[in-house]
Amino acid sequence: MNTPPRPVSSRTARGTALTAAAAAGCLLVAGCSGSGKDEPDADRAGAGRLKIALISHGNSGDAFWDLVRRGAEAAAAKDGVELTYASDSDAAGQAELVRSAIRTRTDGIAVTLAKPDAMRGPVGRARAAGIPVVALNSGMDAWQSEGALEYFGQDESVAGRAVGDKLDDLKARHALCVIHERGNVSLEARCAGVKKTFAGKTDMLYVDGADMNAVDQALTTELRQDPSVDEVVTNGAQFALAAVKAVKTTGAEARVATFDLNKDLVKAVQGGAVQFAVDQQPYLQGYLAVDAPWLYKTNGNTGGGGVAPVLTGPAFVTRANVAAVARFAANGTR
Repeated sequence: MNTPPRPVSSRTARGTALTAAAAAGCLLVAGCSGSGKDEPDADRAGAGRLKIALISHGNSGDAFWDLVRRGAEAAAAKDGVELTYASDSDAAGQAELVRSAIRTRTDGIAVTLAKPDAMRGPVGRARAAGIPVVALNSGMDAWQSEGALEYFGQDESVAGRAVGDKLDDLKARHALCVIHERGNVSLEARCAGVKKTFAGKTDMLYVDGADMNAVDQALTTELRQDPSVDEVVTNGAQFALAAVKAVKTTGAEARVATFDLNKDLVKAVQGGAVQFAVDQQPYLQGYLAVDAPWLYKTNGNTGGGGVAPVLTGPAFVTRANVAAVARFAANGTR
């Protein structure tokens, strides 16, 4: 994949995100000045190139967000957009990144709404500055009230209910739904959806997704303490693989299913270690989230007419159909 030179900021350390964001703003994008005066679009965007910032809540090194970013980079290359990607798992840090993008007079912002309350002010400030904002990945129930033009992602509640139905089909009796980020509205909606439709018992297990050793320990402890758990449902590919490891370590009879996938998870589905994955197509989310502001600025387009979300999932990937996505996963785009 050919990508244009891109300024990138990826911050997850809470102690540095807030102070570095403002200082880095003028370094991240071309044409930044301290005058505070409006400049012609061509001067502000590097000889006519639009500047778009994608700001997520993803943790550094998370393979899911690598897929989102690759999709965003592909759209930026196609559109001739100057893309900045930044992330902070702390809601306050993510909000400051949005404010920094506004200060640098970005032409469009794509943002995740995992914790909508924290983003309401920054998104409103972007709108007041005339900067179009689109939402992706999380915040299905909040994007319109937050003032975003469009939303790209899956309906997490629908996805969760579909998983609950599938667990019934698989004759499961006791599910453990693992949430790796407390307060993330998307993860909570998924597990709530599972609990709503699954006829068996559903328990939640909260873990610190930024510490995989702690995740391993929590899963191992839970499976040892409650051998009645016969299904572990995780919310990310790496957590599913950790669950597979915990099942082997404890000798538990539990099976593993997950939301989201990557190339390693695809192999686990092919080998039968993971029963199925729910694919929300993160590459597509990143692609559309960058393409949308470009289309809006250059042609006045809004996906879904600005009133309906553009759904990228859910789709079940099982051993029966995994071959259809395996080669794309190997390329790092699924």
